[in-house]
Amino acid sequence: MSRKKRKTGRPLWHPVYWTSWSLVFTLYLISLLPMSTKQNFGAWLGQVLEGKLKSRRKVADTNLQVCFPEMDKASRSRLIEANFVACTRGVMESLHAWWRDMSGYCANAQVEGLEHLREAQEKGKGVLLIGGHYSIFDFALPLIACHLKKPGYMYRPNANPVIDRMIERGRRQHPGIRGFTKRELRPMVSYLKKGGEVWFACDQDFGDKTEVFVPFFGVDTPCITSPSYIAKVSGASVICVSHLRLPDGQYQIRFSPVQEGFGQDSAADTEVWNRFLEGAVREHPDQYLWLHKRFKTRPEGAARIY
Repeated sequence: MSRKKRKTGRPLWHPVYWTSWSLVFTLYLISLLPMSTKQNFGAWLGQVLEGKLKSRRKVADTNLQVCFPEMDKASRSRLIEANFVACTRGVMESLHAWWRDMSGYCANAQVEGLEHLREAQEKGKGVLLIGGHYSIFDFALPLIACHLKKPGYMYRPNANPVIDRMIERGRRQHPGIRGFTKRELRPMVSYLKKGGEVWFACDQDFGDKTEVFVPFFGVDTPCITSPSYIAKVSGASVICVSHLRLPDGQYQIRFSPVQEGFGQDSAADTEVWNRFLEGAVREHPDQYLWLHKRFKTRPEGAARIY
């Protein structure tokens, strides 16, 4: 019996999931639209949701207030709307990546720092790619994977098994790619030791799993130190990676230099990838997932942000 069936006790064709299957079918139909149509629809939907999702808008506004204290209210309002649009366009792009051909986008994406990736690959000990939650979401996975020899990624399974199946089948339609859940740390380490390359976006608030607080836009931010542990036990080279949609509609992948000594000091390591993330966000502030409560967990004695 599959892991999903053990967890839910129901097969995926059970009537309780029929609504989910209807959603999957609708998303599939949307994926068949031309990319320009999906982009325009995503922009319209983002503007609608910005007005409807008041709680998420408040989260984004709070995040921007603490990260950009110099920004006035009108500027924040414009950036919040742009962020909603960027994120909903990212969902449309993800649909494209799950069901449509990505070869043209992989060939035409701007790539910076490819020499750093090649340097890491030549060492033959695997590569840990530390990323972040930028707005192009799953669309970025094939854009990165096409430059990897043995690609993989780490993910958190969706609670709905039908939706999880849709996402994971979409991600794994790209040849040779392998996914690892947060509970599959040992297999992932083994994969890295054998020359695998794993993309890990670790810039979320993991609550009681927080291990260290480091500055991000001047705010003491909760972080996990799993990347340091993974690098230490696997011997993999570590590179930071960003994936962004440029104003002209093109896509950019940027690989940092190999982070020498990564895995020796978890606090210092965490500062490294937070600095890289902050630099990318400052260049394109509308592209980050400001809708997430990044600063919900606070250091002892610190005032709540939300």
